[in-house]
Amino acid sequence: MRDDRILELIEQKKYIDLKNTLTEMNEVDISEIIEELDHSTSLLVFRILPKDIAVEVFAHFSPEKQAQIINSITDKELKFILDELFFDDMIDMLEEMPANIVNKILASSSHEERALINQFLKYPAHSAGSLMTIEYVELKKSMTVKQALDHIKETGLNKETIYTCYVTDNNKKLKGIVSLRNLVIADSDKLIEDILHEDIIYVETHDDQETVANTFKKYGFMALPVVDREHRLTGIITFDDIMTVIEDEATEDLQRMAAMVPSEESYLNSGVFQLAKMRLPWLLIFMLGASVTGSIITKFESLLSTYVVLTMFIPMLMNTGGNSGNQSSTLIIRGLATEDVSLEDAGKVLWKEFRISLVVGIVLATVNFAKNMLIDRVGLQVSLTVSATVALIIVLAIMVGGLLPLLAKKLKLDPAIMAGPLITTLVDGLTLMVYFGLASVLLI
Repeated sequence: MRDDRILELIEQKKYIDLKNTLTEMNEVDISEIIEELDHSTSLLVFRILPKDIAVEVFAHFSPEKQAQIINSITDKELKFILDELFFDDMIDMLEEMPANIVNKILASSSHEERALINQFLKYPAHSAGSLMTIEYVELKKSMTVKQALDHIKETGLNKETIYTCYVTDNNKKLKGIVSLRNLVIADSDKLIEDILHEDIIYVETHDDQETVANTFKKYGFMALPVVDREHRLTGIITFDDIMTVIEDEATEDLQRMAAMVPSEESYLNSGVFQLAKMRLPWLLIFMLGASVTGSIITKFESLLSTYVVLTMFIPMLMNTGGNSGNQSSTLIIRGLATEDVSLEDAGKVLWKEFRISLVVGIVLATVNFAKNMLIDRVGLQVSLTVSATVALIIVLAIMVGGLLPLLAKKLKLDPAIMAGPLITTLVDGLTLMVYFGLASVLLI
C-alpha cells in the first residue's frame, strides 16, 4: 500500500510530499523501493532523500545498485557518502565493486583513508580482517570513569557500538574490555584498570570467517575484538556483519550439498552460462558414475534373464539405500557445522550409526519380506534375497553416509560435498553389487 503511495507521488511529481513520506520510513524499506525503480527514477528519489538518510539507504543497496549510483552522482556527493558510511560497510562495498568503481572511490578518499582501505583489502577473503571495522571505542587503563564517559560522548556517535569498550596500552595491545553498564554504575573517579575484564574472547585477523561465526554463536556476543599476531587491537566485528557471513556459509553449504560449485552471485544476477558452469562438473561425474552402475547390471544379465522378477526390485533398493545414506550424511554434516560433532567423536558416531542402521534395516527388511510374500507373491527365495539386501544395504549406506563427511573433515575439505547426489551415486553402485552378489548365492 505504501509502495503504491510512493509511486503515485513520483508520477504526480509531488517531490516535497515524497520526501516527507520517505523520511518517515525505515531505511531498509526505502532501499527496497528504490531498487525496484528504473535507473533515472531511482537516482531522482535517492537525491531527494535527506543526506543522513541517503547514506543509510545506500548501505542497504545491492552491489549492482551501489555501482549504478556511484557512476551517476558527482564526486562531491560520493565523498559525502564515503565520509558518512561506517568503515566496514565501505570495505564490504569495495569488495563487490569492479575495478573502475574502486578507483573512483579511492580517488575521492583522503590519503589516510586510502591507506586504511588498501590495508583492509589486503586481508585474505573471508578472513576476520576482511570483516572487521575500525569504528570502536578505545580506552586507556589510566583513564578515570569520568574521562572514559566523556570520551564516549565525544566520539561515540561515529562508532559501530558503544556498549562494549576496548582497553589498550600505549602499544595498542588489547588488555581488557569494559561494558557501558559498568561505566555508568561505577564511581566517576575510579580507574578503568580497576573495573576492566581481562578474560577476553577474541579472534585474529587471519582467522577464517567460519571460525568467527562459530565464536559468535558459542558466546552470544554482540561484538568481538580482532587482534593481530602481536595481540594488538586492529578492529572489531559486529553481530550484523557476522549474520551475513552465517547466511553466506549456509548458502554455500546448500549449494555444495546439491552438488553445485558455490557462487556468491545471486540467482537473478547470474548469467545462464555461469549457472550452467556451476552445475556441470558434478553432473558429469555423476553421469559417469551412473554408467558404472549400468555396467554392473550388464555383468549380471544372465542372472536377470533367469530371474526376471529381480528387475522390479532394483529401483526400490537403490532408493532405499540412497535415502538411508543421505539421512545419515545430512545429520553428520549438520553436526560438524554446528560443532555438535567433531573428528574426535568419529568412533562414537560410527558406533551409533551402526546400531541405528541395524534397527532400521531389520524393520524395513521385515516389512519388505511380508509385502513380497503376501502382496507381490514372488516366492520365498526371492523374498529372502530382496529383504536381506534391504537390511545389508541400509547398514552399509548409513555407515558410508556417516563416514564420508568425517573423512572430508579430516582431509580439510568441506563436509557438505559428501551429501545428496554424491552419496546416492556411491550407494547405487554398492546396492547393485550387494543385490546381485546375494542373488548369485541364494538363487543359483
